[in-house]
Amino acid sequence: METIKRLEPIALAVMVLGALNWGMVGLFDTNVISDVFGSGTLTDVVYVIVGVCGLLYVPRMLDSFHIGHHTPQARGT
Repeated sequence: METIKRLEPIALAVMVLGALNWGMVGLFDTNVISDVFGSGTLTDVVYVIVGVCGLLYVPRMLDSFHIGHHTPQARGT
């Protein structure tokens, strides 16, 4: 778990770059990732890395939304 915490800043940077790429695709119809890496297996690997980085942040997002934390309700007296 400590290793994942150490990778969080890198994962966040990769996710931001991926989000910027999808913004460019939506606004200007240009895919920077495929322009840089071509349209082959390397581009697919980059997309997988961005996806894995997004999955690394799911537990942090759940913690920030307090999802999955069960606190017992106080019973009325």
